[in-house]
Amino acid sequence: MPRITKEDKARNRQNILEAASRMFRSQGIDAVGIAELMKEAGLTHGGFYNHFASKNDLAVEVCGASYAASLGGLAQTIEDGPGQAGSPLERVVADYLSTAHRDAPDGGCPSASLATDAGRHSEAVQSAYAEGVEGYLTSSAAEFLREAEDKGHELDPAEARHKAIRLLSEMVGALMLARAVCHVQPELSNEILHTSRNHALD
Repeated sequence: MPRITKEDKARNRQNILEAASRMFRSQGIDAVGIAELMKEAGLTHGGFYNHFASKNDLAVEVCGASYAASLGGLAQTIEDGPGQAGSPLERVVADYLSTAHRDAPDGGCPSASLATDAGRHSEAVQSAYAEGVEGYLTSSAAEFLREAEDKGHELDPAEARHKAIRLLSEMVGALMLARAVCHVQPELSNEILHTSRNHALD
């Protein structure tokens, strides 16, 4: 048998991470078995432990990587500044509470898709989740402060953080509710998204 190269090993590890990210978010961490995961990644069951000590360690990495990608998108939106589609935070809300985001539970923001799992799993998973939430709050609070300054308004940093907490909480809650009812009551699901999208920044 030819020896696997470092590049192959790194690629296989990334395939496992990407498959786990999709499956954990859409099905839940506990619902995904290692054999099923490795099949999705195009690898054999026994190869899992060449890359991760346990499924918990994998879950920690998935949480961290998912948030890194999501926070990167948030940072880019903020960096792009205001545009025809509105302010950065208005565009964040519109994208977050869109039907496209609702209908892609295997992708998008981990705040909604991994919320229940994070609370049920190890402190390491919860810490990775908490770090991601803190990243959202810090970035959003900074943008609230910047917007207030641009408008000539004074905004206390503590109030900016409170606004960031309320915004993230409403978006995550609305998305989770919309996903929970979308197959049986699509009109209600759309109503939840529409209402929250229109009032999240009030």
